[in-house]
Amino acid sequence: MDEQSSVDEQGVPSAQDASEVRDAREALDGDGRGAQGEAGGAGGAGGAGGERPEARLERAVRIAEQALIEFEIAVETFRVEVENFSRLHHQKLGPMYSRLDELDALIAEARAARTGDPEDLRRAQEARAVVMPMPGVEELFHDWIDSDGLSPEAAAMLTEQSVQPPKRVRPSDEARKLYRELARKAHPDLAQEEKERARREAFITRVNAAYGRGDEALLCELSKEWDAGPEPEAHRLSESDELYARLEWLAQRKELLTVIAKELEDSAIGAMLKMAPDDPDRLLEEIAEQLLAQVAQREAELGSMVQ
Repeated sequence: MDEQSSVDEQGVPSAQDASEVRDAREALDGDGRGAQGEAGGAGGAGGAGGERPEARLERAVRIAEQALIEFEIAVETFRVEVENFSRLHHQKLGPMYSRLDELDALIAEARAARTGDPEDLRRAQEARAVVMPMPGVEELFHDWIDSDGLSPEAAAMLTEQSVQPPKRVRPSDEARKLYRELARKAHPDLAQEEKERARREAFITRVNAAYGRGDEALLCELSKEWDAGPEPEAHRLSESDELYARLEWLAQRKELLTVIAKELEDSAIGAMLKMAPDDPDRLLEEIAEQLLAQVAQREAELGSMVQ
């Protein structure tokens, strides 16, 4: 299937991670659903070569866990790109959009003043209303809240630190590599005990935040911290019912991630990223050039009307 297609059969986002998302999901589908049949077929005589059914099922669970982690990594990297693109889009292009709205209002008002036509007057009023609309609650807090809570800008203001917005849409290749390695090693889904899961969740939260900022230095420090941390306790072989329950949970988690991935891609920013999946930073420059051309065109039109 073409990796540049917008959405594949299961709604996986098409960004740089599209192939990883698809491969991980397919591995989870195949090993997750097929494992139960294989394990069931291995019963009675103990399976081929005398292998215990529980051992076969245990192996299938481990494979499904790794597939799910790869899927989550791909979805998270795409989420970071969407959020960074949204933030940079607002910061860099917001003033241009505002200028276009103002010019559209001025042109409509000039036309209405010239013609006196009731329809032109109505259009002028509508154009002016777009320039400074009354903000709703979501709009008021849009730049303060992201998927992890307070946005970096809001947190920096509350702690009196300097605001450091992302400099690019996609973190560097080295940051991506470090993030993937950390996610594979420290992912909470690999924990078997609640205490270990809580430790991993707290750690991965820090990893996600560092990756969202593209902070390579901090990701390196976190990698060293994890390697020096306590080794998780060895997990004893689970009973069949526990393993089946684990497979069911993995399948449900995969379905949830599929929904999240599709929502990301179907969003306005996700759709824009699909226009240039290999170089989203360049896309911002191209949009800026287009907006500047539109501003120049509107200014020329307005100039001809008020002469």
